[in-house]
Amino acid sequence: MVAALSMLVLTAAATAPAYAQAPAAQPATTAARSAAEFSSLVGRWVRPDGGYTITIISVDANGKLDASYANPRPLPFSKAVASHDGKTIKVFLELRAGGYSGSTYTLTYDPDQDILKGVYFQAVAQQKYNIYFERAKP
Repeated sequence: MVAALSMLVLTAAATAPAYAQAPAAQPATTAARSAAEFSSLVGRWVRPDGGYTITIISVDANGKLDASYANPRPLPFSKAVASHDGKTIKVFLELRAGGYSGSTYTLTYDPDQDILKGVYFQAVAQQKYNIYFERAKP
């Protein structure tokens, strides 16, 4: 009887489901890391070929930009976000005003040159332009 009971306990232990342990806490959250990395975008950026400006006031940990655009009049962004592509920081801006509705900037931050470079899509004309923005000097 004792042998049968021991066999039953061993069999139950062998067939019991295994539970995964909770992962160890990470020293810094992804959100905190993103916010710190995105902070390099904060500032006033000027496109030298026309004086167009982007002012990035802040970036939250999810990449949402508090940003404005001027050409030279202020125009609202309907979408303004930053994201990571590996170690690269990307910025996407979409305008929704006047003759610019649907026009976009798809930019990459170049930390070595401290510029935002990429493509401006002018929706009305359906044309793309390679452009860049320099950080404005205080």
